[in-house]
Amino acid sequence: GECSGHDGGIAPLSNPGSYCILSCHVLQESLLSSASGYRNYRGILNWCVVMLVSARFMILGTYGILVDPIQVVSLFLKDPYSWPALCLVIVSNVFIMAALYTERRLSVGTISETTGTFLHFVNLTTLLCFPSATVLTLTSMTPVGGVFALGVFTILFLKLYSYKDVNMWCREIRHSNARTLTRSQSCPSVARSNGSAVHAHVSYPGNLTHRDIYYFVLAPTLCYELNFPRSPRIRKSFLLRRLFEMVRSTWMVPTIQNSMKPFQDMDFSRMMERMLKLAVPNHLIWLIFFYWFFHSSMNFVAELLQFGDREFYRDWWNSETVTYFWSNWNIPVHKWCLRHFYQPIMRRGVSKWVARTAVFLLSAFFHEYLVSVPLKMFRLWAFMGMMAQIPLAWFVSRFLRGNYGNAAVWISLIIGQPVAVLMYFHDYYVLHYVPQS
Repeated sequence: GECSGHDGGIAPLSNPGSYCILSCHVLQESLLSSASGYRNYRGILNWCVVMLVSARFMILGTYGILVDPIQVVSLFLKDPYSWPALCLVIVSNVFIMAALYTERRLSVGTISETTGTFLHFVNLTTLLCFPSATVLTLTSMTPVGGVFALGVFTILFLKLYSYKDVNMWCREIRHSNARTLTRSQSCPSVARSNGSAVHAHVSYPGNLTHRDIYYFVLAPTLCYELNFPRSPRIRKSFLLRRLFEMVRSTWMVPTIQNSMKPFQDMDFSRMMERMLKLAVPNHLIWLIFFYWFFHSSMNFVAELLQFGDREFYRDWWNSETVTYFWSNWNIPVHKWCLRHFYQPIMRRGVSKWVARTAVFLLSAFFHEYLVSVPLKMFRLWAFMGMMAQIPLAWFVSRFLRGNYGNAAVWISLIIGQPVAVLMYFHDYYVLHYVPQS
């Protein structure tokens, strides 16, 4: 039977009692690549208007913009020659091997599904707890190193969770269909003749190899498949352009020394003025990071690995609702949440509102995990900021439409996210650099 769809998960075939795994990857270019043919940038106009209005709060003579990638980072670095974060990342290979060998035992029936589920649970739980405990207890671990290490472990957690799920689906299909899962069943959407390179078709359990799992670990995706769409060749000119963008992208860092006067020494109006003046340059930093990471860096890695699905983001700049923004600015995370969290919850009979709230809770947890643990201070700004998106999403979708909704999304990005970052930065500065009376 024919199996189609791009959301991932299991779907029934036309033959009664037969199932297949839907692919969540297709061969495609990123929107900001010239080859994509995308031209709808109407949301950028609204961004320009909002930025012009907001710019009045930014006094360049006092807070100016400097091209200095070290200024903020150097505040956190205590010993640039100590690299405990790198050692922590190397240790992550233990968890990768644990997932692979657990799946190998499950594929041959050496251990039961219950035992395998327990082993995966222990592996994934330790994957989150071990690095955070190390960051909190190791005095030589800097905040920058902690963010890097925990970021790697968080990505690995999501990848290995997907790896566990897909291999479990393969075993379920193998048992229900009573035959080996072929490529046409596991990844039908990439079986078309689309100019992709000829790669060996993998079927379960032939995918349980070191080469396969490390390709997935390095690939710019969080959702595992037995056969990913592959590009026909490595385009050297494309690779060099992305590398050039990665190197030349410099951080536009606001001069912030004057802004770090403790908030408790200011009245409310002065505090709000200070935060608004820093919102615009902080927003520019976020935009530069987005382009550097989601377009330049991820396309660079994808080109090296001949990974064909380059949809790392969609047209989030045209978002007229907060929900549309969160569903389109980070496609790898969105696909993972949809495939491995939202849809499984929905299949249990939970309402859409509860499922969406659960997704925001999960996202809020990881946002706080990636900020509070490296800084070794728990303020919950990131968690509260993410949970505040729920009432904001309801308000925008109910009362604002079109350009007004798009402008509201831009305002929330310009004011909301930078303010949360500033609050952490301020608290960290006060805690470590302001003499205690």
